[in-house]
Order: sequence, then C-alpha cells, then structure tokens
Amino acid sequence: MKHLPIWFATLFLFTFSSSFVFGQEENIVLKTLTGDIDGTLLVPESTESIPVVLIIAGSGPTDRNGNNAAMENNSLKYLAQALAMNGFASVRYDKRGIGRSQDAITKESDYRFEDLMEDVKGWVNLISKDKRFNRIIIAGHSEGSLLGMIAAENNIKVSAFISIAGAGRPADQILKEQFKEAPQDVKDVIFPIIDTLKKGDTTGHVPKFFYSLFRPSVQPYMISWFKYNPQVEIKKLNIPILILQGTSDLQVSMEDAHFLAKGNPSSKLAVIDNMNHVLKIIIGDKKANKASYDNADLPIADDLVKAIVDFIMHG
Repeated sequence: MKHLPIWFATLFLFTFSSSFVFGQEENIVLKTLTGDIDGTLLVPESTESIPVVLIIAGSGPTDRNGNNAAMENNSLKYLAQALAMNGFASVRYDKRGIGRSQDAITKESDYRFEDLMEDVKGWVNLISKDKRFNRIIIAGHSEGSLLGMIAAENNIKVSAFISIAGAGRPADQILKEQFKEAPQDVKDVIFPIIDTLKKGDTTGHVPKFFYSLFRPSVQPYMISWFKYNPQVEIKKLNIPILILQGTSDLQVSMEDAHFLAKGNPSSKLAVIDNMNHVLKIIIGDKKANKASYDNADLPIADDLVKAIVDFIMHG
C-alpha cells in the first residue's frame, strides 16, 4: 500500500450547452425504465480526448452539488470545477428520487441499493459513448464510494476508482458507531432495529421519534444496503485505487480509510489534514465543523484536488 502527503437503463443523451467560466457545462440525462436521472457534464476546452470523472454523491437527499434542503456547501460542484481547471471533464448527477431526478423513483418501499448501483453502471455506459473522453474514473463520496466500487467491479470501461470519505465497514456498523455517544435508553431502541434489518427482516416497532430514520417504507432499502461490506467489495477491484480521507471528518473515521486500504493493498491512501466530511478545511471545534456543512463560501481542500489530479495523471 502506497501513501500520498440503481436497474439496467436504456440510454439517451440530451445536452443544453452554456458558456461557463471553467469550461462548457452541459445537461446530460440518463433514461431509465422508471424515469430520468438528471446530471451535469462539465468539459474544459480541449482539442484532445481527455479523462472524465463520474462523481457520485453521498447518502441521504444529497444532490449532484453536495447539497440538500438543510445545507448548501457546493462541495461536489467545486470538485467538478477544480477538475475542469486541471483539464479533466466530470459528470455529477442527482441520484434517483433526489433533485431533478425525483420522478425516477415510483415509491420508497420499492427502492433498493442495487437500483443506485445500476444507475452508476448506466452512467458509465452512457459516458463511454462520448468520443471526447479517453478514460472513465469513478469518484464516490461517502455512500457513493461503495456504489462506485461495486459498479467498477469487472467493468472494462472503468480505468480507475477514487473513494472520498468512504466507509470501510458495512452501513449497520457505521450507524451504530454514529449513535455510540447516545444515551443508553436510545441505543436500547435503535440497536435492535438495526440488528433486525441486518438479518434481512423488517420491523413495525419503530418509535415516532426515530420514524424518519427507520420508517417501514425505507427499511427494504436499508436491508439491501446493509448486505455490502466495503472491505470485501474493494478487494475485487484490479484497477488503480485512490482512497482519500480527512482527519477532521465527523462521519467517517481514519479507521475506515485504513480498512479500505487493507482490503486492497495495491491502493493508494492519501490523508488530508484538517479536511472534514464535506471536503472543507476546518481549524476549530465540532461546532465550526458542522457549520461548514452549510457554508458555500468555503472552498474545498487544495490537497484533495492535488491528490486527485496527481492520481489521474500518474496513477
């Protein structure tokens, strides 16, 4: 290991070009059996074929730019712009059920982790048809890391994989970790629910206070998500891998990054000092860290961009 300082789709491409300071920004659409998945293609000016990075957003209602209704930090938008400034194209998109892809999901109870995986594969197939690009690199942030690594398995169209703040343990373990400081009576309610879902069973015994997290309609998705172990999945990749982790991340630990790196010893691990989960540099306490989640004025970490650019250029 080296260290450095969602179902099958029928595909069509629609583009609406606009002048953009970092290059040419185009709307790009993945057509699926249940609706459109809407994305943004950002292409720098170039007369040659260039690499393109498929950026996958994290868990929850996070959109293509790294934002949701409760926060605006533009982390993934800034990442796409930084890639363009360094001569690389990118595609970022709203996952099904989110943002302008909201109509691509029929009802929540039918939603599965595998649907998101198939969407990633669909994007790879679509992008591969564009002759402007000579390589496809998948970059998954947070939950998008697991989606990306599974979609890259045995996929000859994917040349490299980047995990950004990706979990190194199954999601049920991460959920328990996030509740480890909760009062014992809270853990006594939550942990049995998580254990039931891990076994593949749903439960109707969900207190109202935790309904938003464990409501019956979302439980089938959580069951499908809990099945996957990132350490097992990353081991299956035989392409160049870059694992990026910030030391100020409140949601994913350095331990997770090391789990991923051990899962595939040929991977490169880059630790970004003071970078938090939304890719911003934080010098301060937990309050300042959380405040950055809703601060679009903060740029993303320079060292993150440098590590990604170096990896794309040199592997």
